[in-house]
Amino acid sequence: MKTILNVIWLILSGIWLFLGYVLAGVILCITIIGIPFGIAAFRIAVYALWPFGYTTVERHDAGAGSCVGNVLWLVLAGWWLALGHIVTGIALCVTIIGIPFGIANFKMVPLSLLPLGREIVPTDAPFASR
Repeated sequence: MKTILNVIWLILSGIWLFLGYVLAGVILCITIIGIPFGIAAFRIAVYALWPFGYTTVERHDAGAGSCVGNVLWLVLAGWWLALGHIVTGIALCVTIIGIPFGIANFKMVPLSLLPLGREIVPTDAPFASR
């Protein structure tokens, strides 16, 4: 079932969200200071491409650097990526078939706003990384 949902997701919105995150990652990796943010964008890009079967959990070893980094991320890239998820989610919720995919888009908004200090893990083992 995850594969079917991921293929439909890829066709409806996954490829565009993936390209948005890759573009953000490339732009952020231009400077040395932006490389950690670019890596986070690439990590989320893969999650935005195939989201079903994965979830995000907080990393408890993330410190003050993640907090400061999240503020910088929010200013540099997070707000427009979150806006892309919101617009795509609203467009998908117009149809009955797209409602689950729209909800999945809305669930990705917090991750797109504050990605540092979070880890993407399979849904069958959300606590295995600890």
